[in-house]
Amino acid sequence: MNRQNILPPGQVESKIFPRFGLPQYANRFPSETEKISFSIGGELEEFEISDELSTLPRINQTSDFHCVTTWSKLDLNWSGYLFKDFFTNFILPKASKEIKFVILKAQDGYKTSLPLSDLLKPNVLMADKLDNKSLTIEHGAPIRIVAPDHYGYKNLKHIKRIEFYSTQKVVKQGFLAFMDHPRARVEFEERAARGSGVIFRFLYKFGVKGTIRDFEKATAEYRLKAGKNGN
Repeated sequence: MNRQNILPPGQVESKIFPRFGLPQYANRFPSETEKISFSIGGELEEFEISDELSTLPRINQTSDFHCVTTWSKLDLNWSGYLFKDFFTNFILPKASKEIKFVILKAQDGYKTSLPLSDLLKPNVLMADKLDNKSLTIEHGAPIRIVAPDHYGYKNLKHIKRIEFYSTQKVVKQGFLAFMDHPRARVEFEERAARGSGVIFRFLYKFGVKGTIRDFEKATAEYRLKAGKNGN
């Protein structure tokens, strides 16, 4: 079957799965790439999650990744833990209010958000492996969100902190806030908070090659520096 025929609107299959993101994050990297440890907060008492995740059932999942800039990498083999299991076991018992909104924060300073209902879908993982190998810095080490029904900018890499709230919060401010749709669902081409997804698919795609080059250069420099430091 030609997978191109079943891609979401405006998407094109990519043969590579590049490290990718907003240009200002090209030179930002996680400080911890091996040990899984992140904080919980918001309207919950602060606590840390680390080894507890390993008590949950491990889930293997094959799913597609859709970048908002119109490229898609198909049939990625992830492994990790259902966000739903994580929430049910570790968050729900500590919640004094009904949780409806989640803010996700990364080690590199990036942050995003989703309604809790979207994160509780049966295909949303907290993944720590890709192709049976621990995640690299390119793809979210040591642990990331995999939410296949949402554009890549909702699939947070390098999880540092997760905050839970009973009401929706303002997460992105300033000029670029219009680019952050509250849900960013691929099916409905919710590429940005305002405006037609069809328009943004044409605007975004022109920056793909340049962004890939910038991220590749930054990653190579990072690895060279890490090697010189004996890491």
